[in-house]
Amino acid sequence: MHQKNDMETGITATITVQTPPENAFRVFTGQLAYWWPKAYTWSQDKLEHIEIEPREGGKCYETGPHHFRCDWGRVLSVRPPSAITFTWQISPARVPEPDPGKAGKVSVNFEPAGNNATTVKLVHSGFDRYGEGWEDYTAAMGSEQGWPYILQAFKDAVER
Repeated sequence: MHQKNDMETGITATITVQTPPENAFRVFTGQLAYWWPKAYTWSQDKLEHIEIEPREGGKCYETGPHHFRCDWGRVLSVRPPSAITFTWQISPARVPEPDPGKAGKVSVNFEPAGNNATTVKLVHSGFDRYGEGWEDYTAAMGSEQGWPYILQAFKDAVER
C-alpha cells in the first residue's frame, strides 16, 4: 500500500490487487456492499445496501433500515474498466453534504499490473472545498484508517 498526503492536491492511495482490471472495476463499482467496511457507513451493522451507479450522473448512496436512503456522491465520469470519478459529498463532520460546490472529488484508476493483477490508484482531491475542518479531514482520510484501510478492505474482498 502506498499513500501520499499533499494539502494542495489531496490524497493519493495506491494498492495492487491480484485480479484483472475488468474484475477489479466490476467489484469496486458494482459490488460495494460486498467489500465496503460497514463501520464506514451511516447505517453501520444495519446497512442493507451501498452502491455506486457506474454511469455518468449515477448516484453514490447507501440504504439502511426501513429503506432509509443517504446519498453521498454523484458519478462525474466513468470509463469501464479503467476509471471512475465521483463527488465525495461527505463533510469534515462526517455527514452528507448536499451542496456539490462543497464536495471533494474521488478518481479511481484501474491499470494492468501484469499476471492478471491491477494497480488501483485513488486520488481524493478538493479538500479545501469542504470548508472548516478540511485540514483535519485530509489528515484523517490519508491516515491508515482512511483510504488505505478502505482500499485494503477492497483488496481482501477481491482476492478472497
